[in-house]
Amino acid sequence: MTKGEFGWAVRLPAISVKTAVAVRLDTNPIQDAISRVRFAPQSNNLLISSWDPCLRLYDVDCSQLRLEAPSEAALLGCCFQEESVAFSAASDGQVITAGFDKKIIAWDIFGAKPLVYLRNLDAEAESMSLSGYELIIAVGSSVDIYDLRNSDKCVQSNKFCMDVPIRCVSSIPYLKGYAVGSVDGRVKLEISYPSSSNNIGYMFRCHPRSRDGRNHLVPVNDIAFNPFISGAFVTGDNVGYVTAWDAKSRRRLFELPDCANSIASLTYNNEGQILAVASSHTYQEATEMLVVLRFLLPPPSR
Repeated sequence: MTKGEFGWAVRLPAISVKTAVAVRLDTNPIQDAISRVRFAPQSNNLLISSWDPCLRLYDVDCSQLRLEAPSEAALLGCCFQEESVAFSAASDGQVITAGFDKKIIAWDIFGAKPLVYLRNLDAEAESMSLSGYELIIAVGSSVDIYDLRNSDKCVQSNKFCMDVPIRCVSSIPYLKGYAVGSVDGRVKLEISYPSSSNNIGYMFRCHPRSRDGRNHLVPVNDIAFNPFISGAFVTGDNVGYVTAWDAKSRRRLFELPDCANSIASLTYNNEGQILAVASSHTYQEATEMLVVLRFLLPPPSR
């Protein structure tokens, strides 16, 4: 992996990195930090928001840039509402959900005014994730959970270990639960199984060891769960490592070759067979780079 703005795709015959074929994606390279990558709900179209500021849509199957929409301000995030409708959030205050203004705001997408102010937070929102009606927000060293059907109060608030600030939070698409990543390299899992009493709740350090054999504090920038393989998830850290884990067996599945820059965002496609990885500077200065990794795994089974 070399420095510069580019993307590449890797085909895997199984859940490993022993054999791989890379495909380069370097159409109209991104000029500034990547804020978010998200796959479409039914296809392998990949939405990318960045600070340059542009919203881009890539067709991963044919490695082509399908759309580039410039903005007047840096884009802080993006998402799909459905296959043909997508949104981006800018830093000029045009679209705000939760952020440094310490507010959670729900917007009417067809109007110019906020639909409702859900809540004022005690601190800035670091990260948030939505699964069904459950909104999970990381604020400082706490995880606050809201039910959007009754958002007047926080349903549950969990404090992270030893008041360590949280960098990211990710909900689980097929179960009730979430995972958080901290600035000191730890991941905490909270998973509830509706038909079983074998709930999962534990914490571990996931950053790689350095060459001198010592552990170093490396922030976890993003976490993504595979939508089809139960308990499988990946973490991306601040020094450029992406690692796959099995929540049930509590073991590491594999680790990708490290990127030149930190991992900014991770996302699976709707079938769980393709993982996109955005590598860019996030919380430290670095040479700008876009990396999009493609993984084709065997047909998933639950």
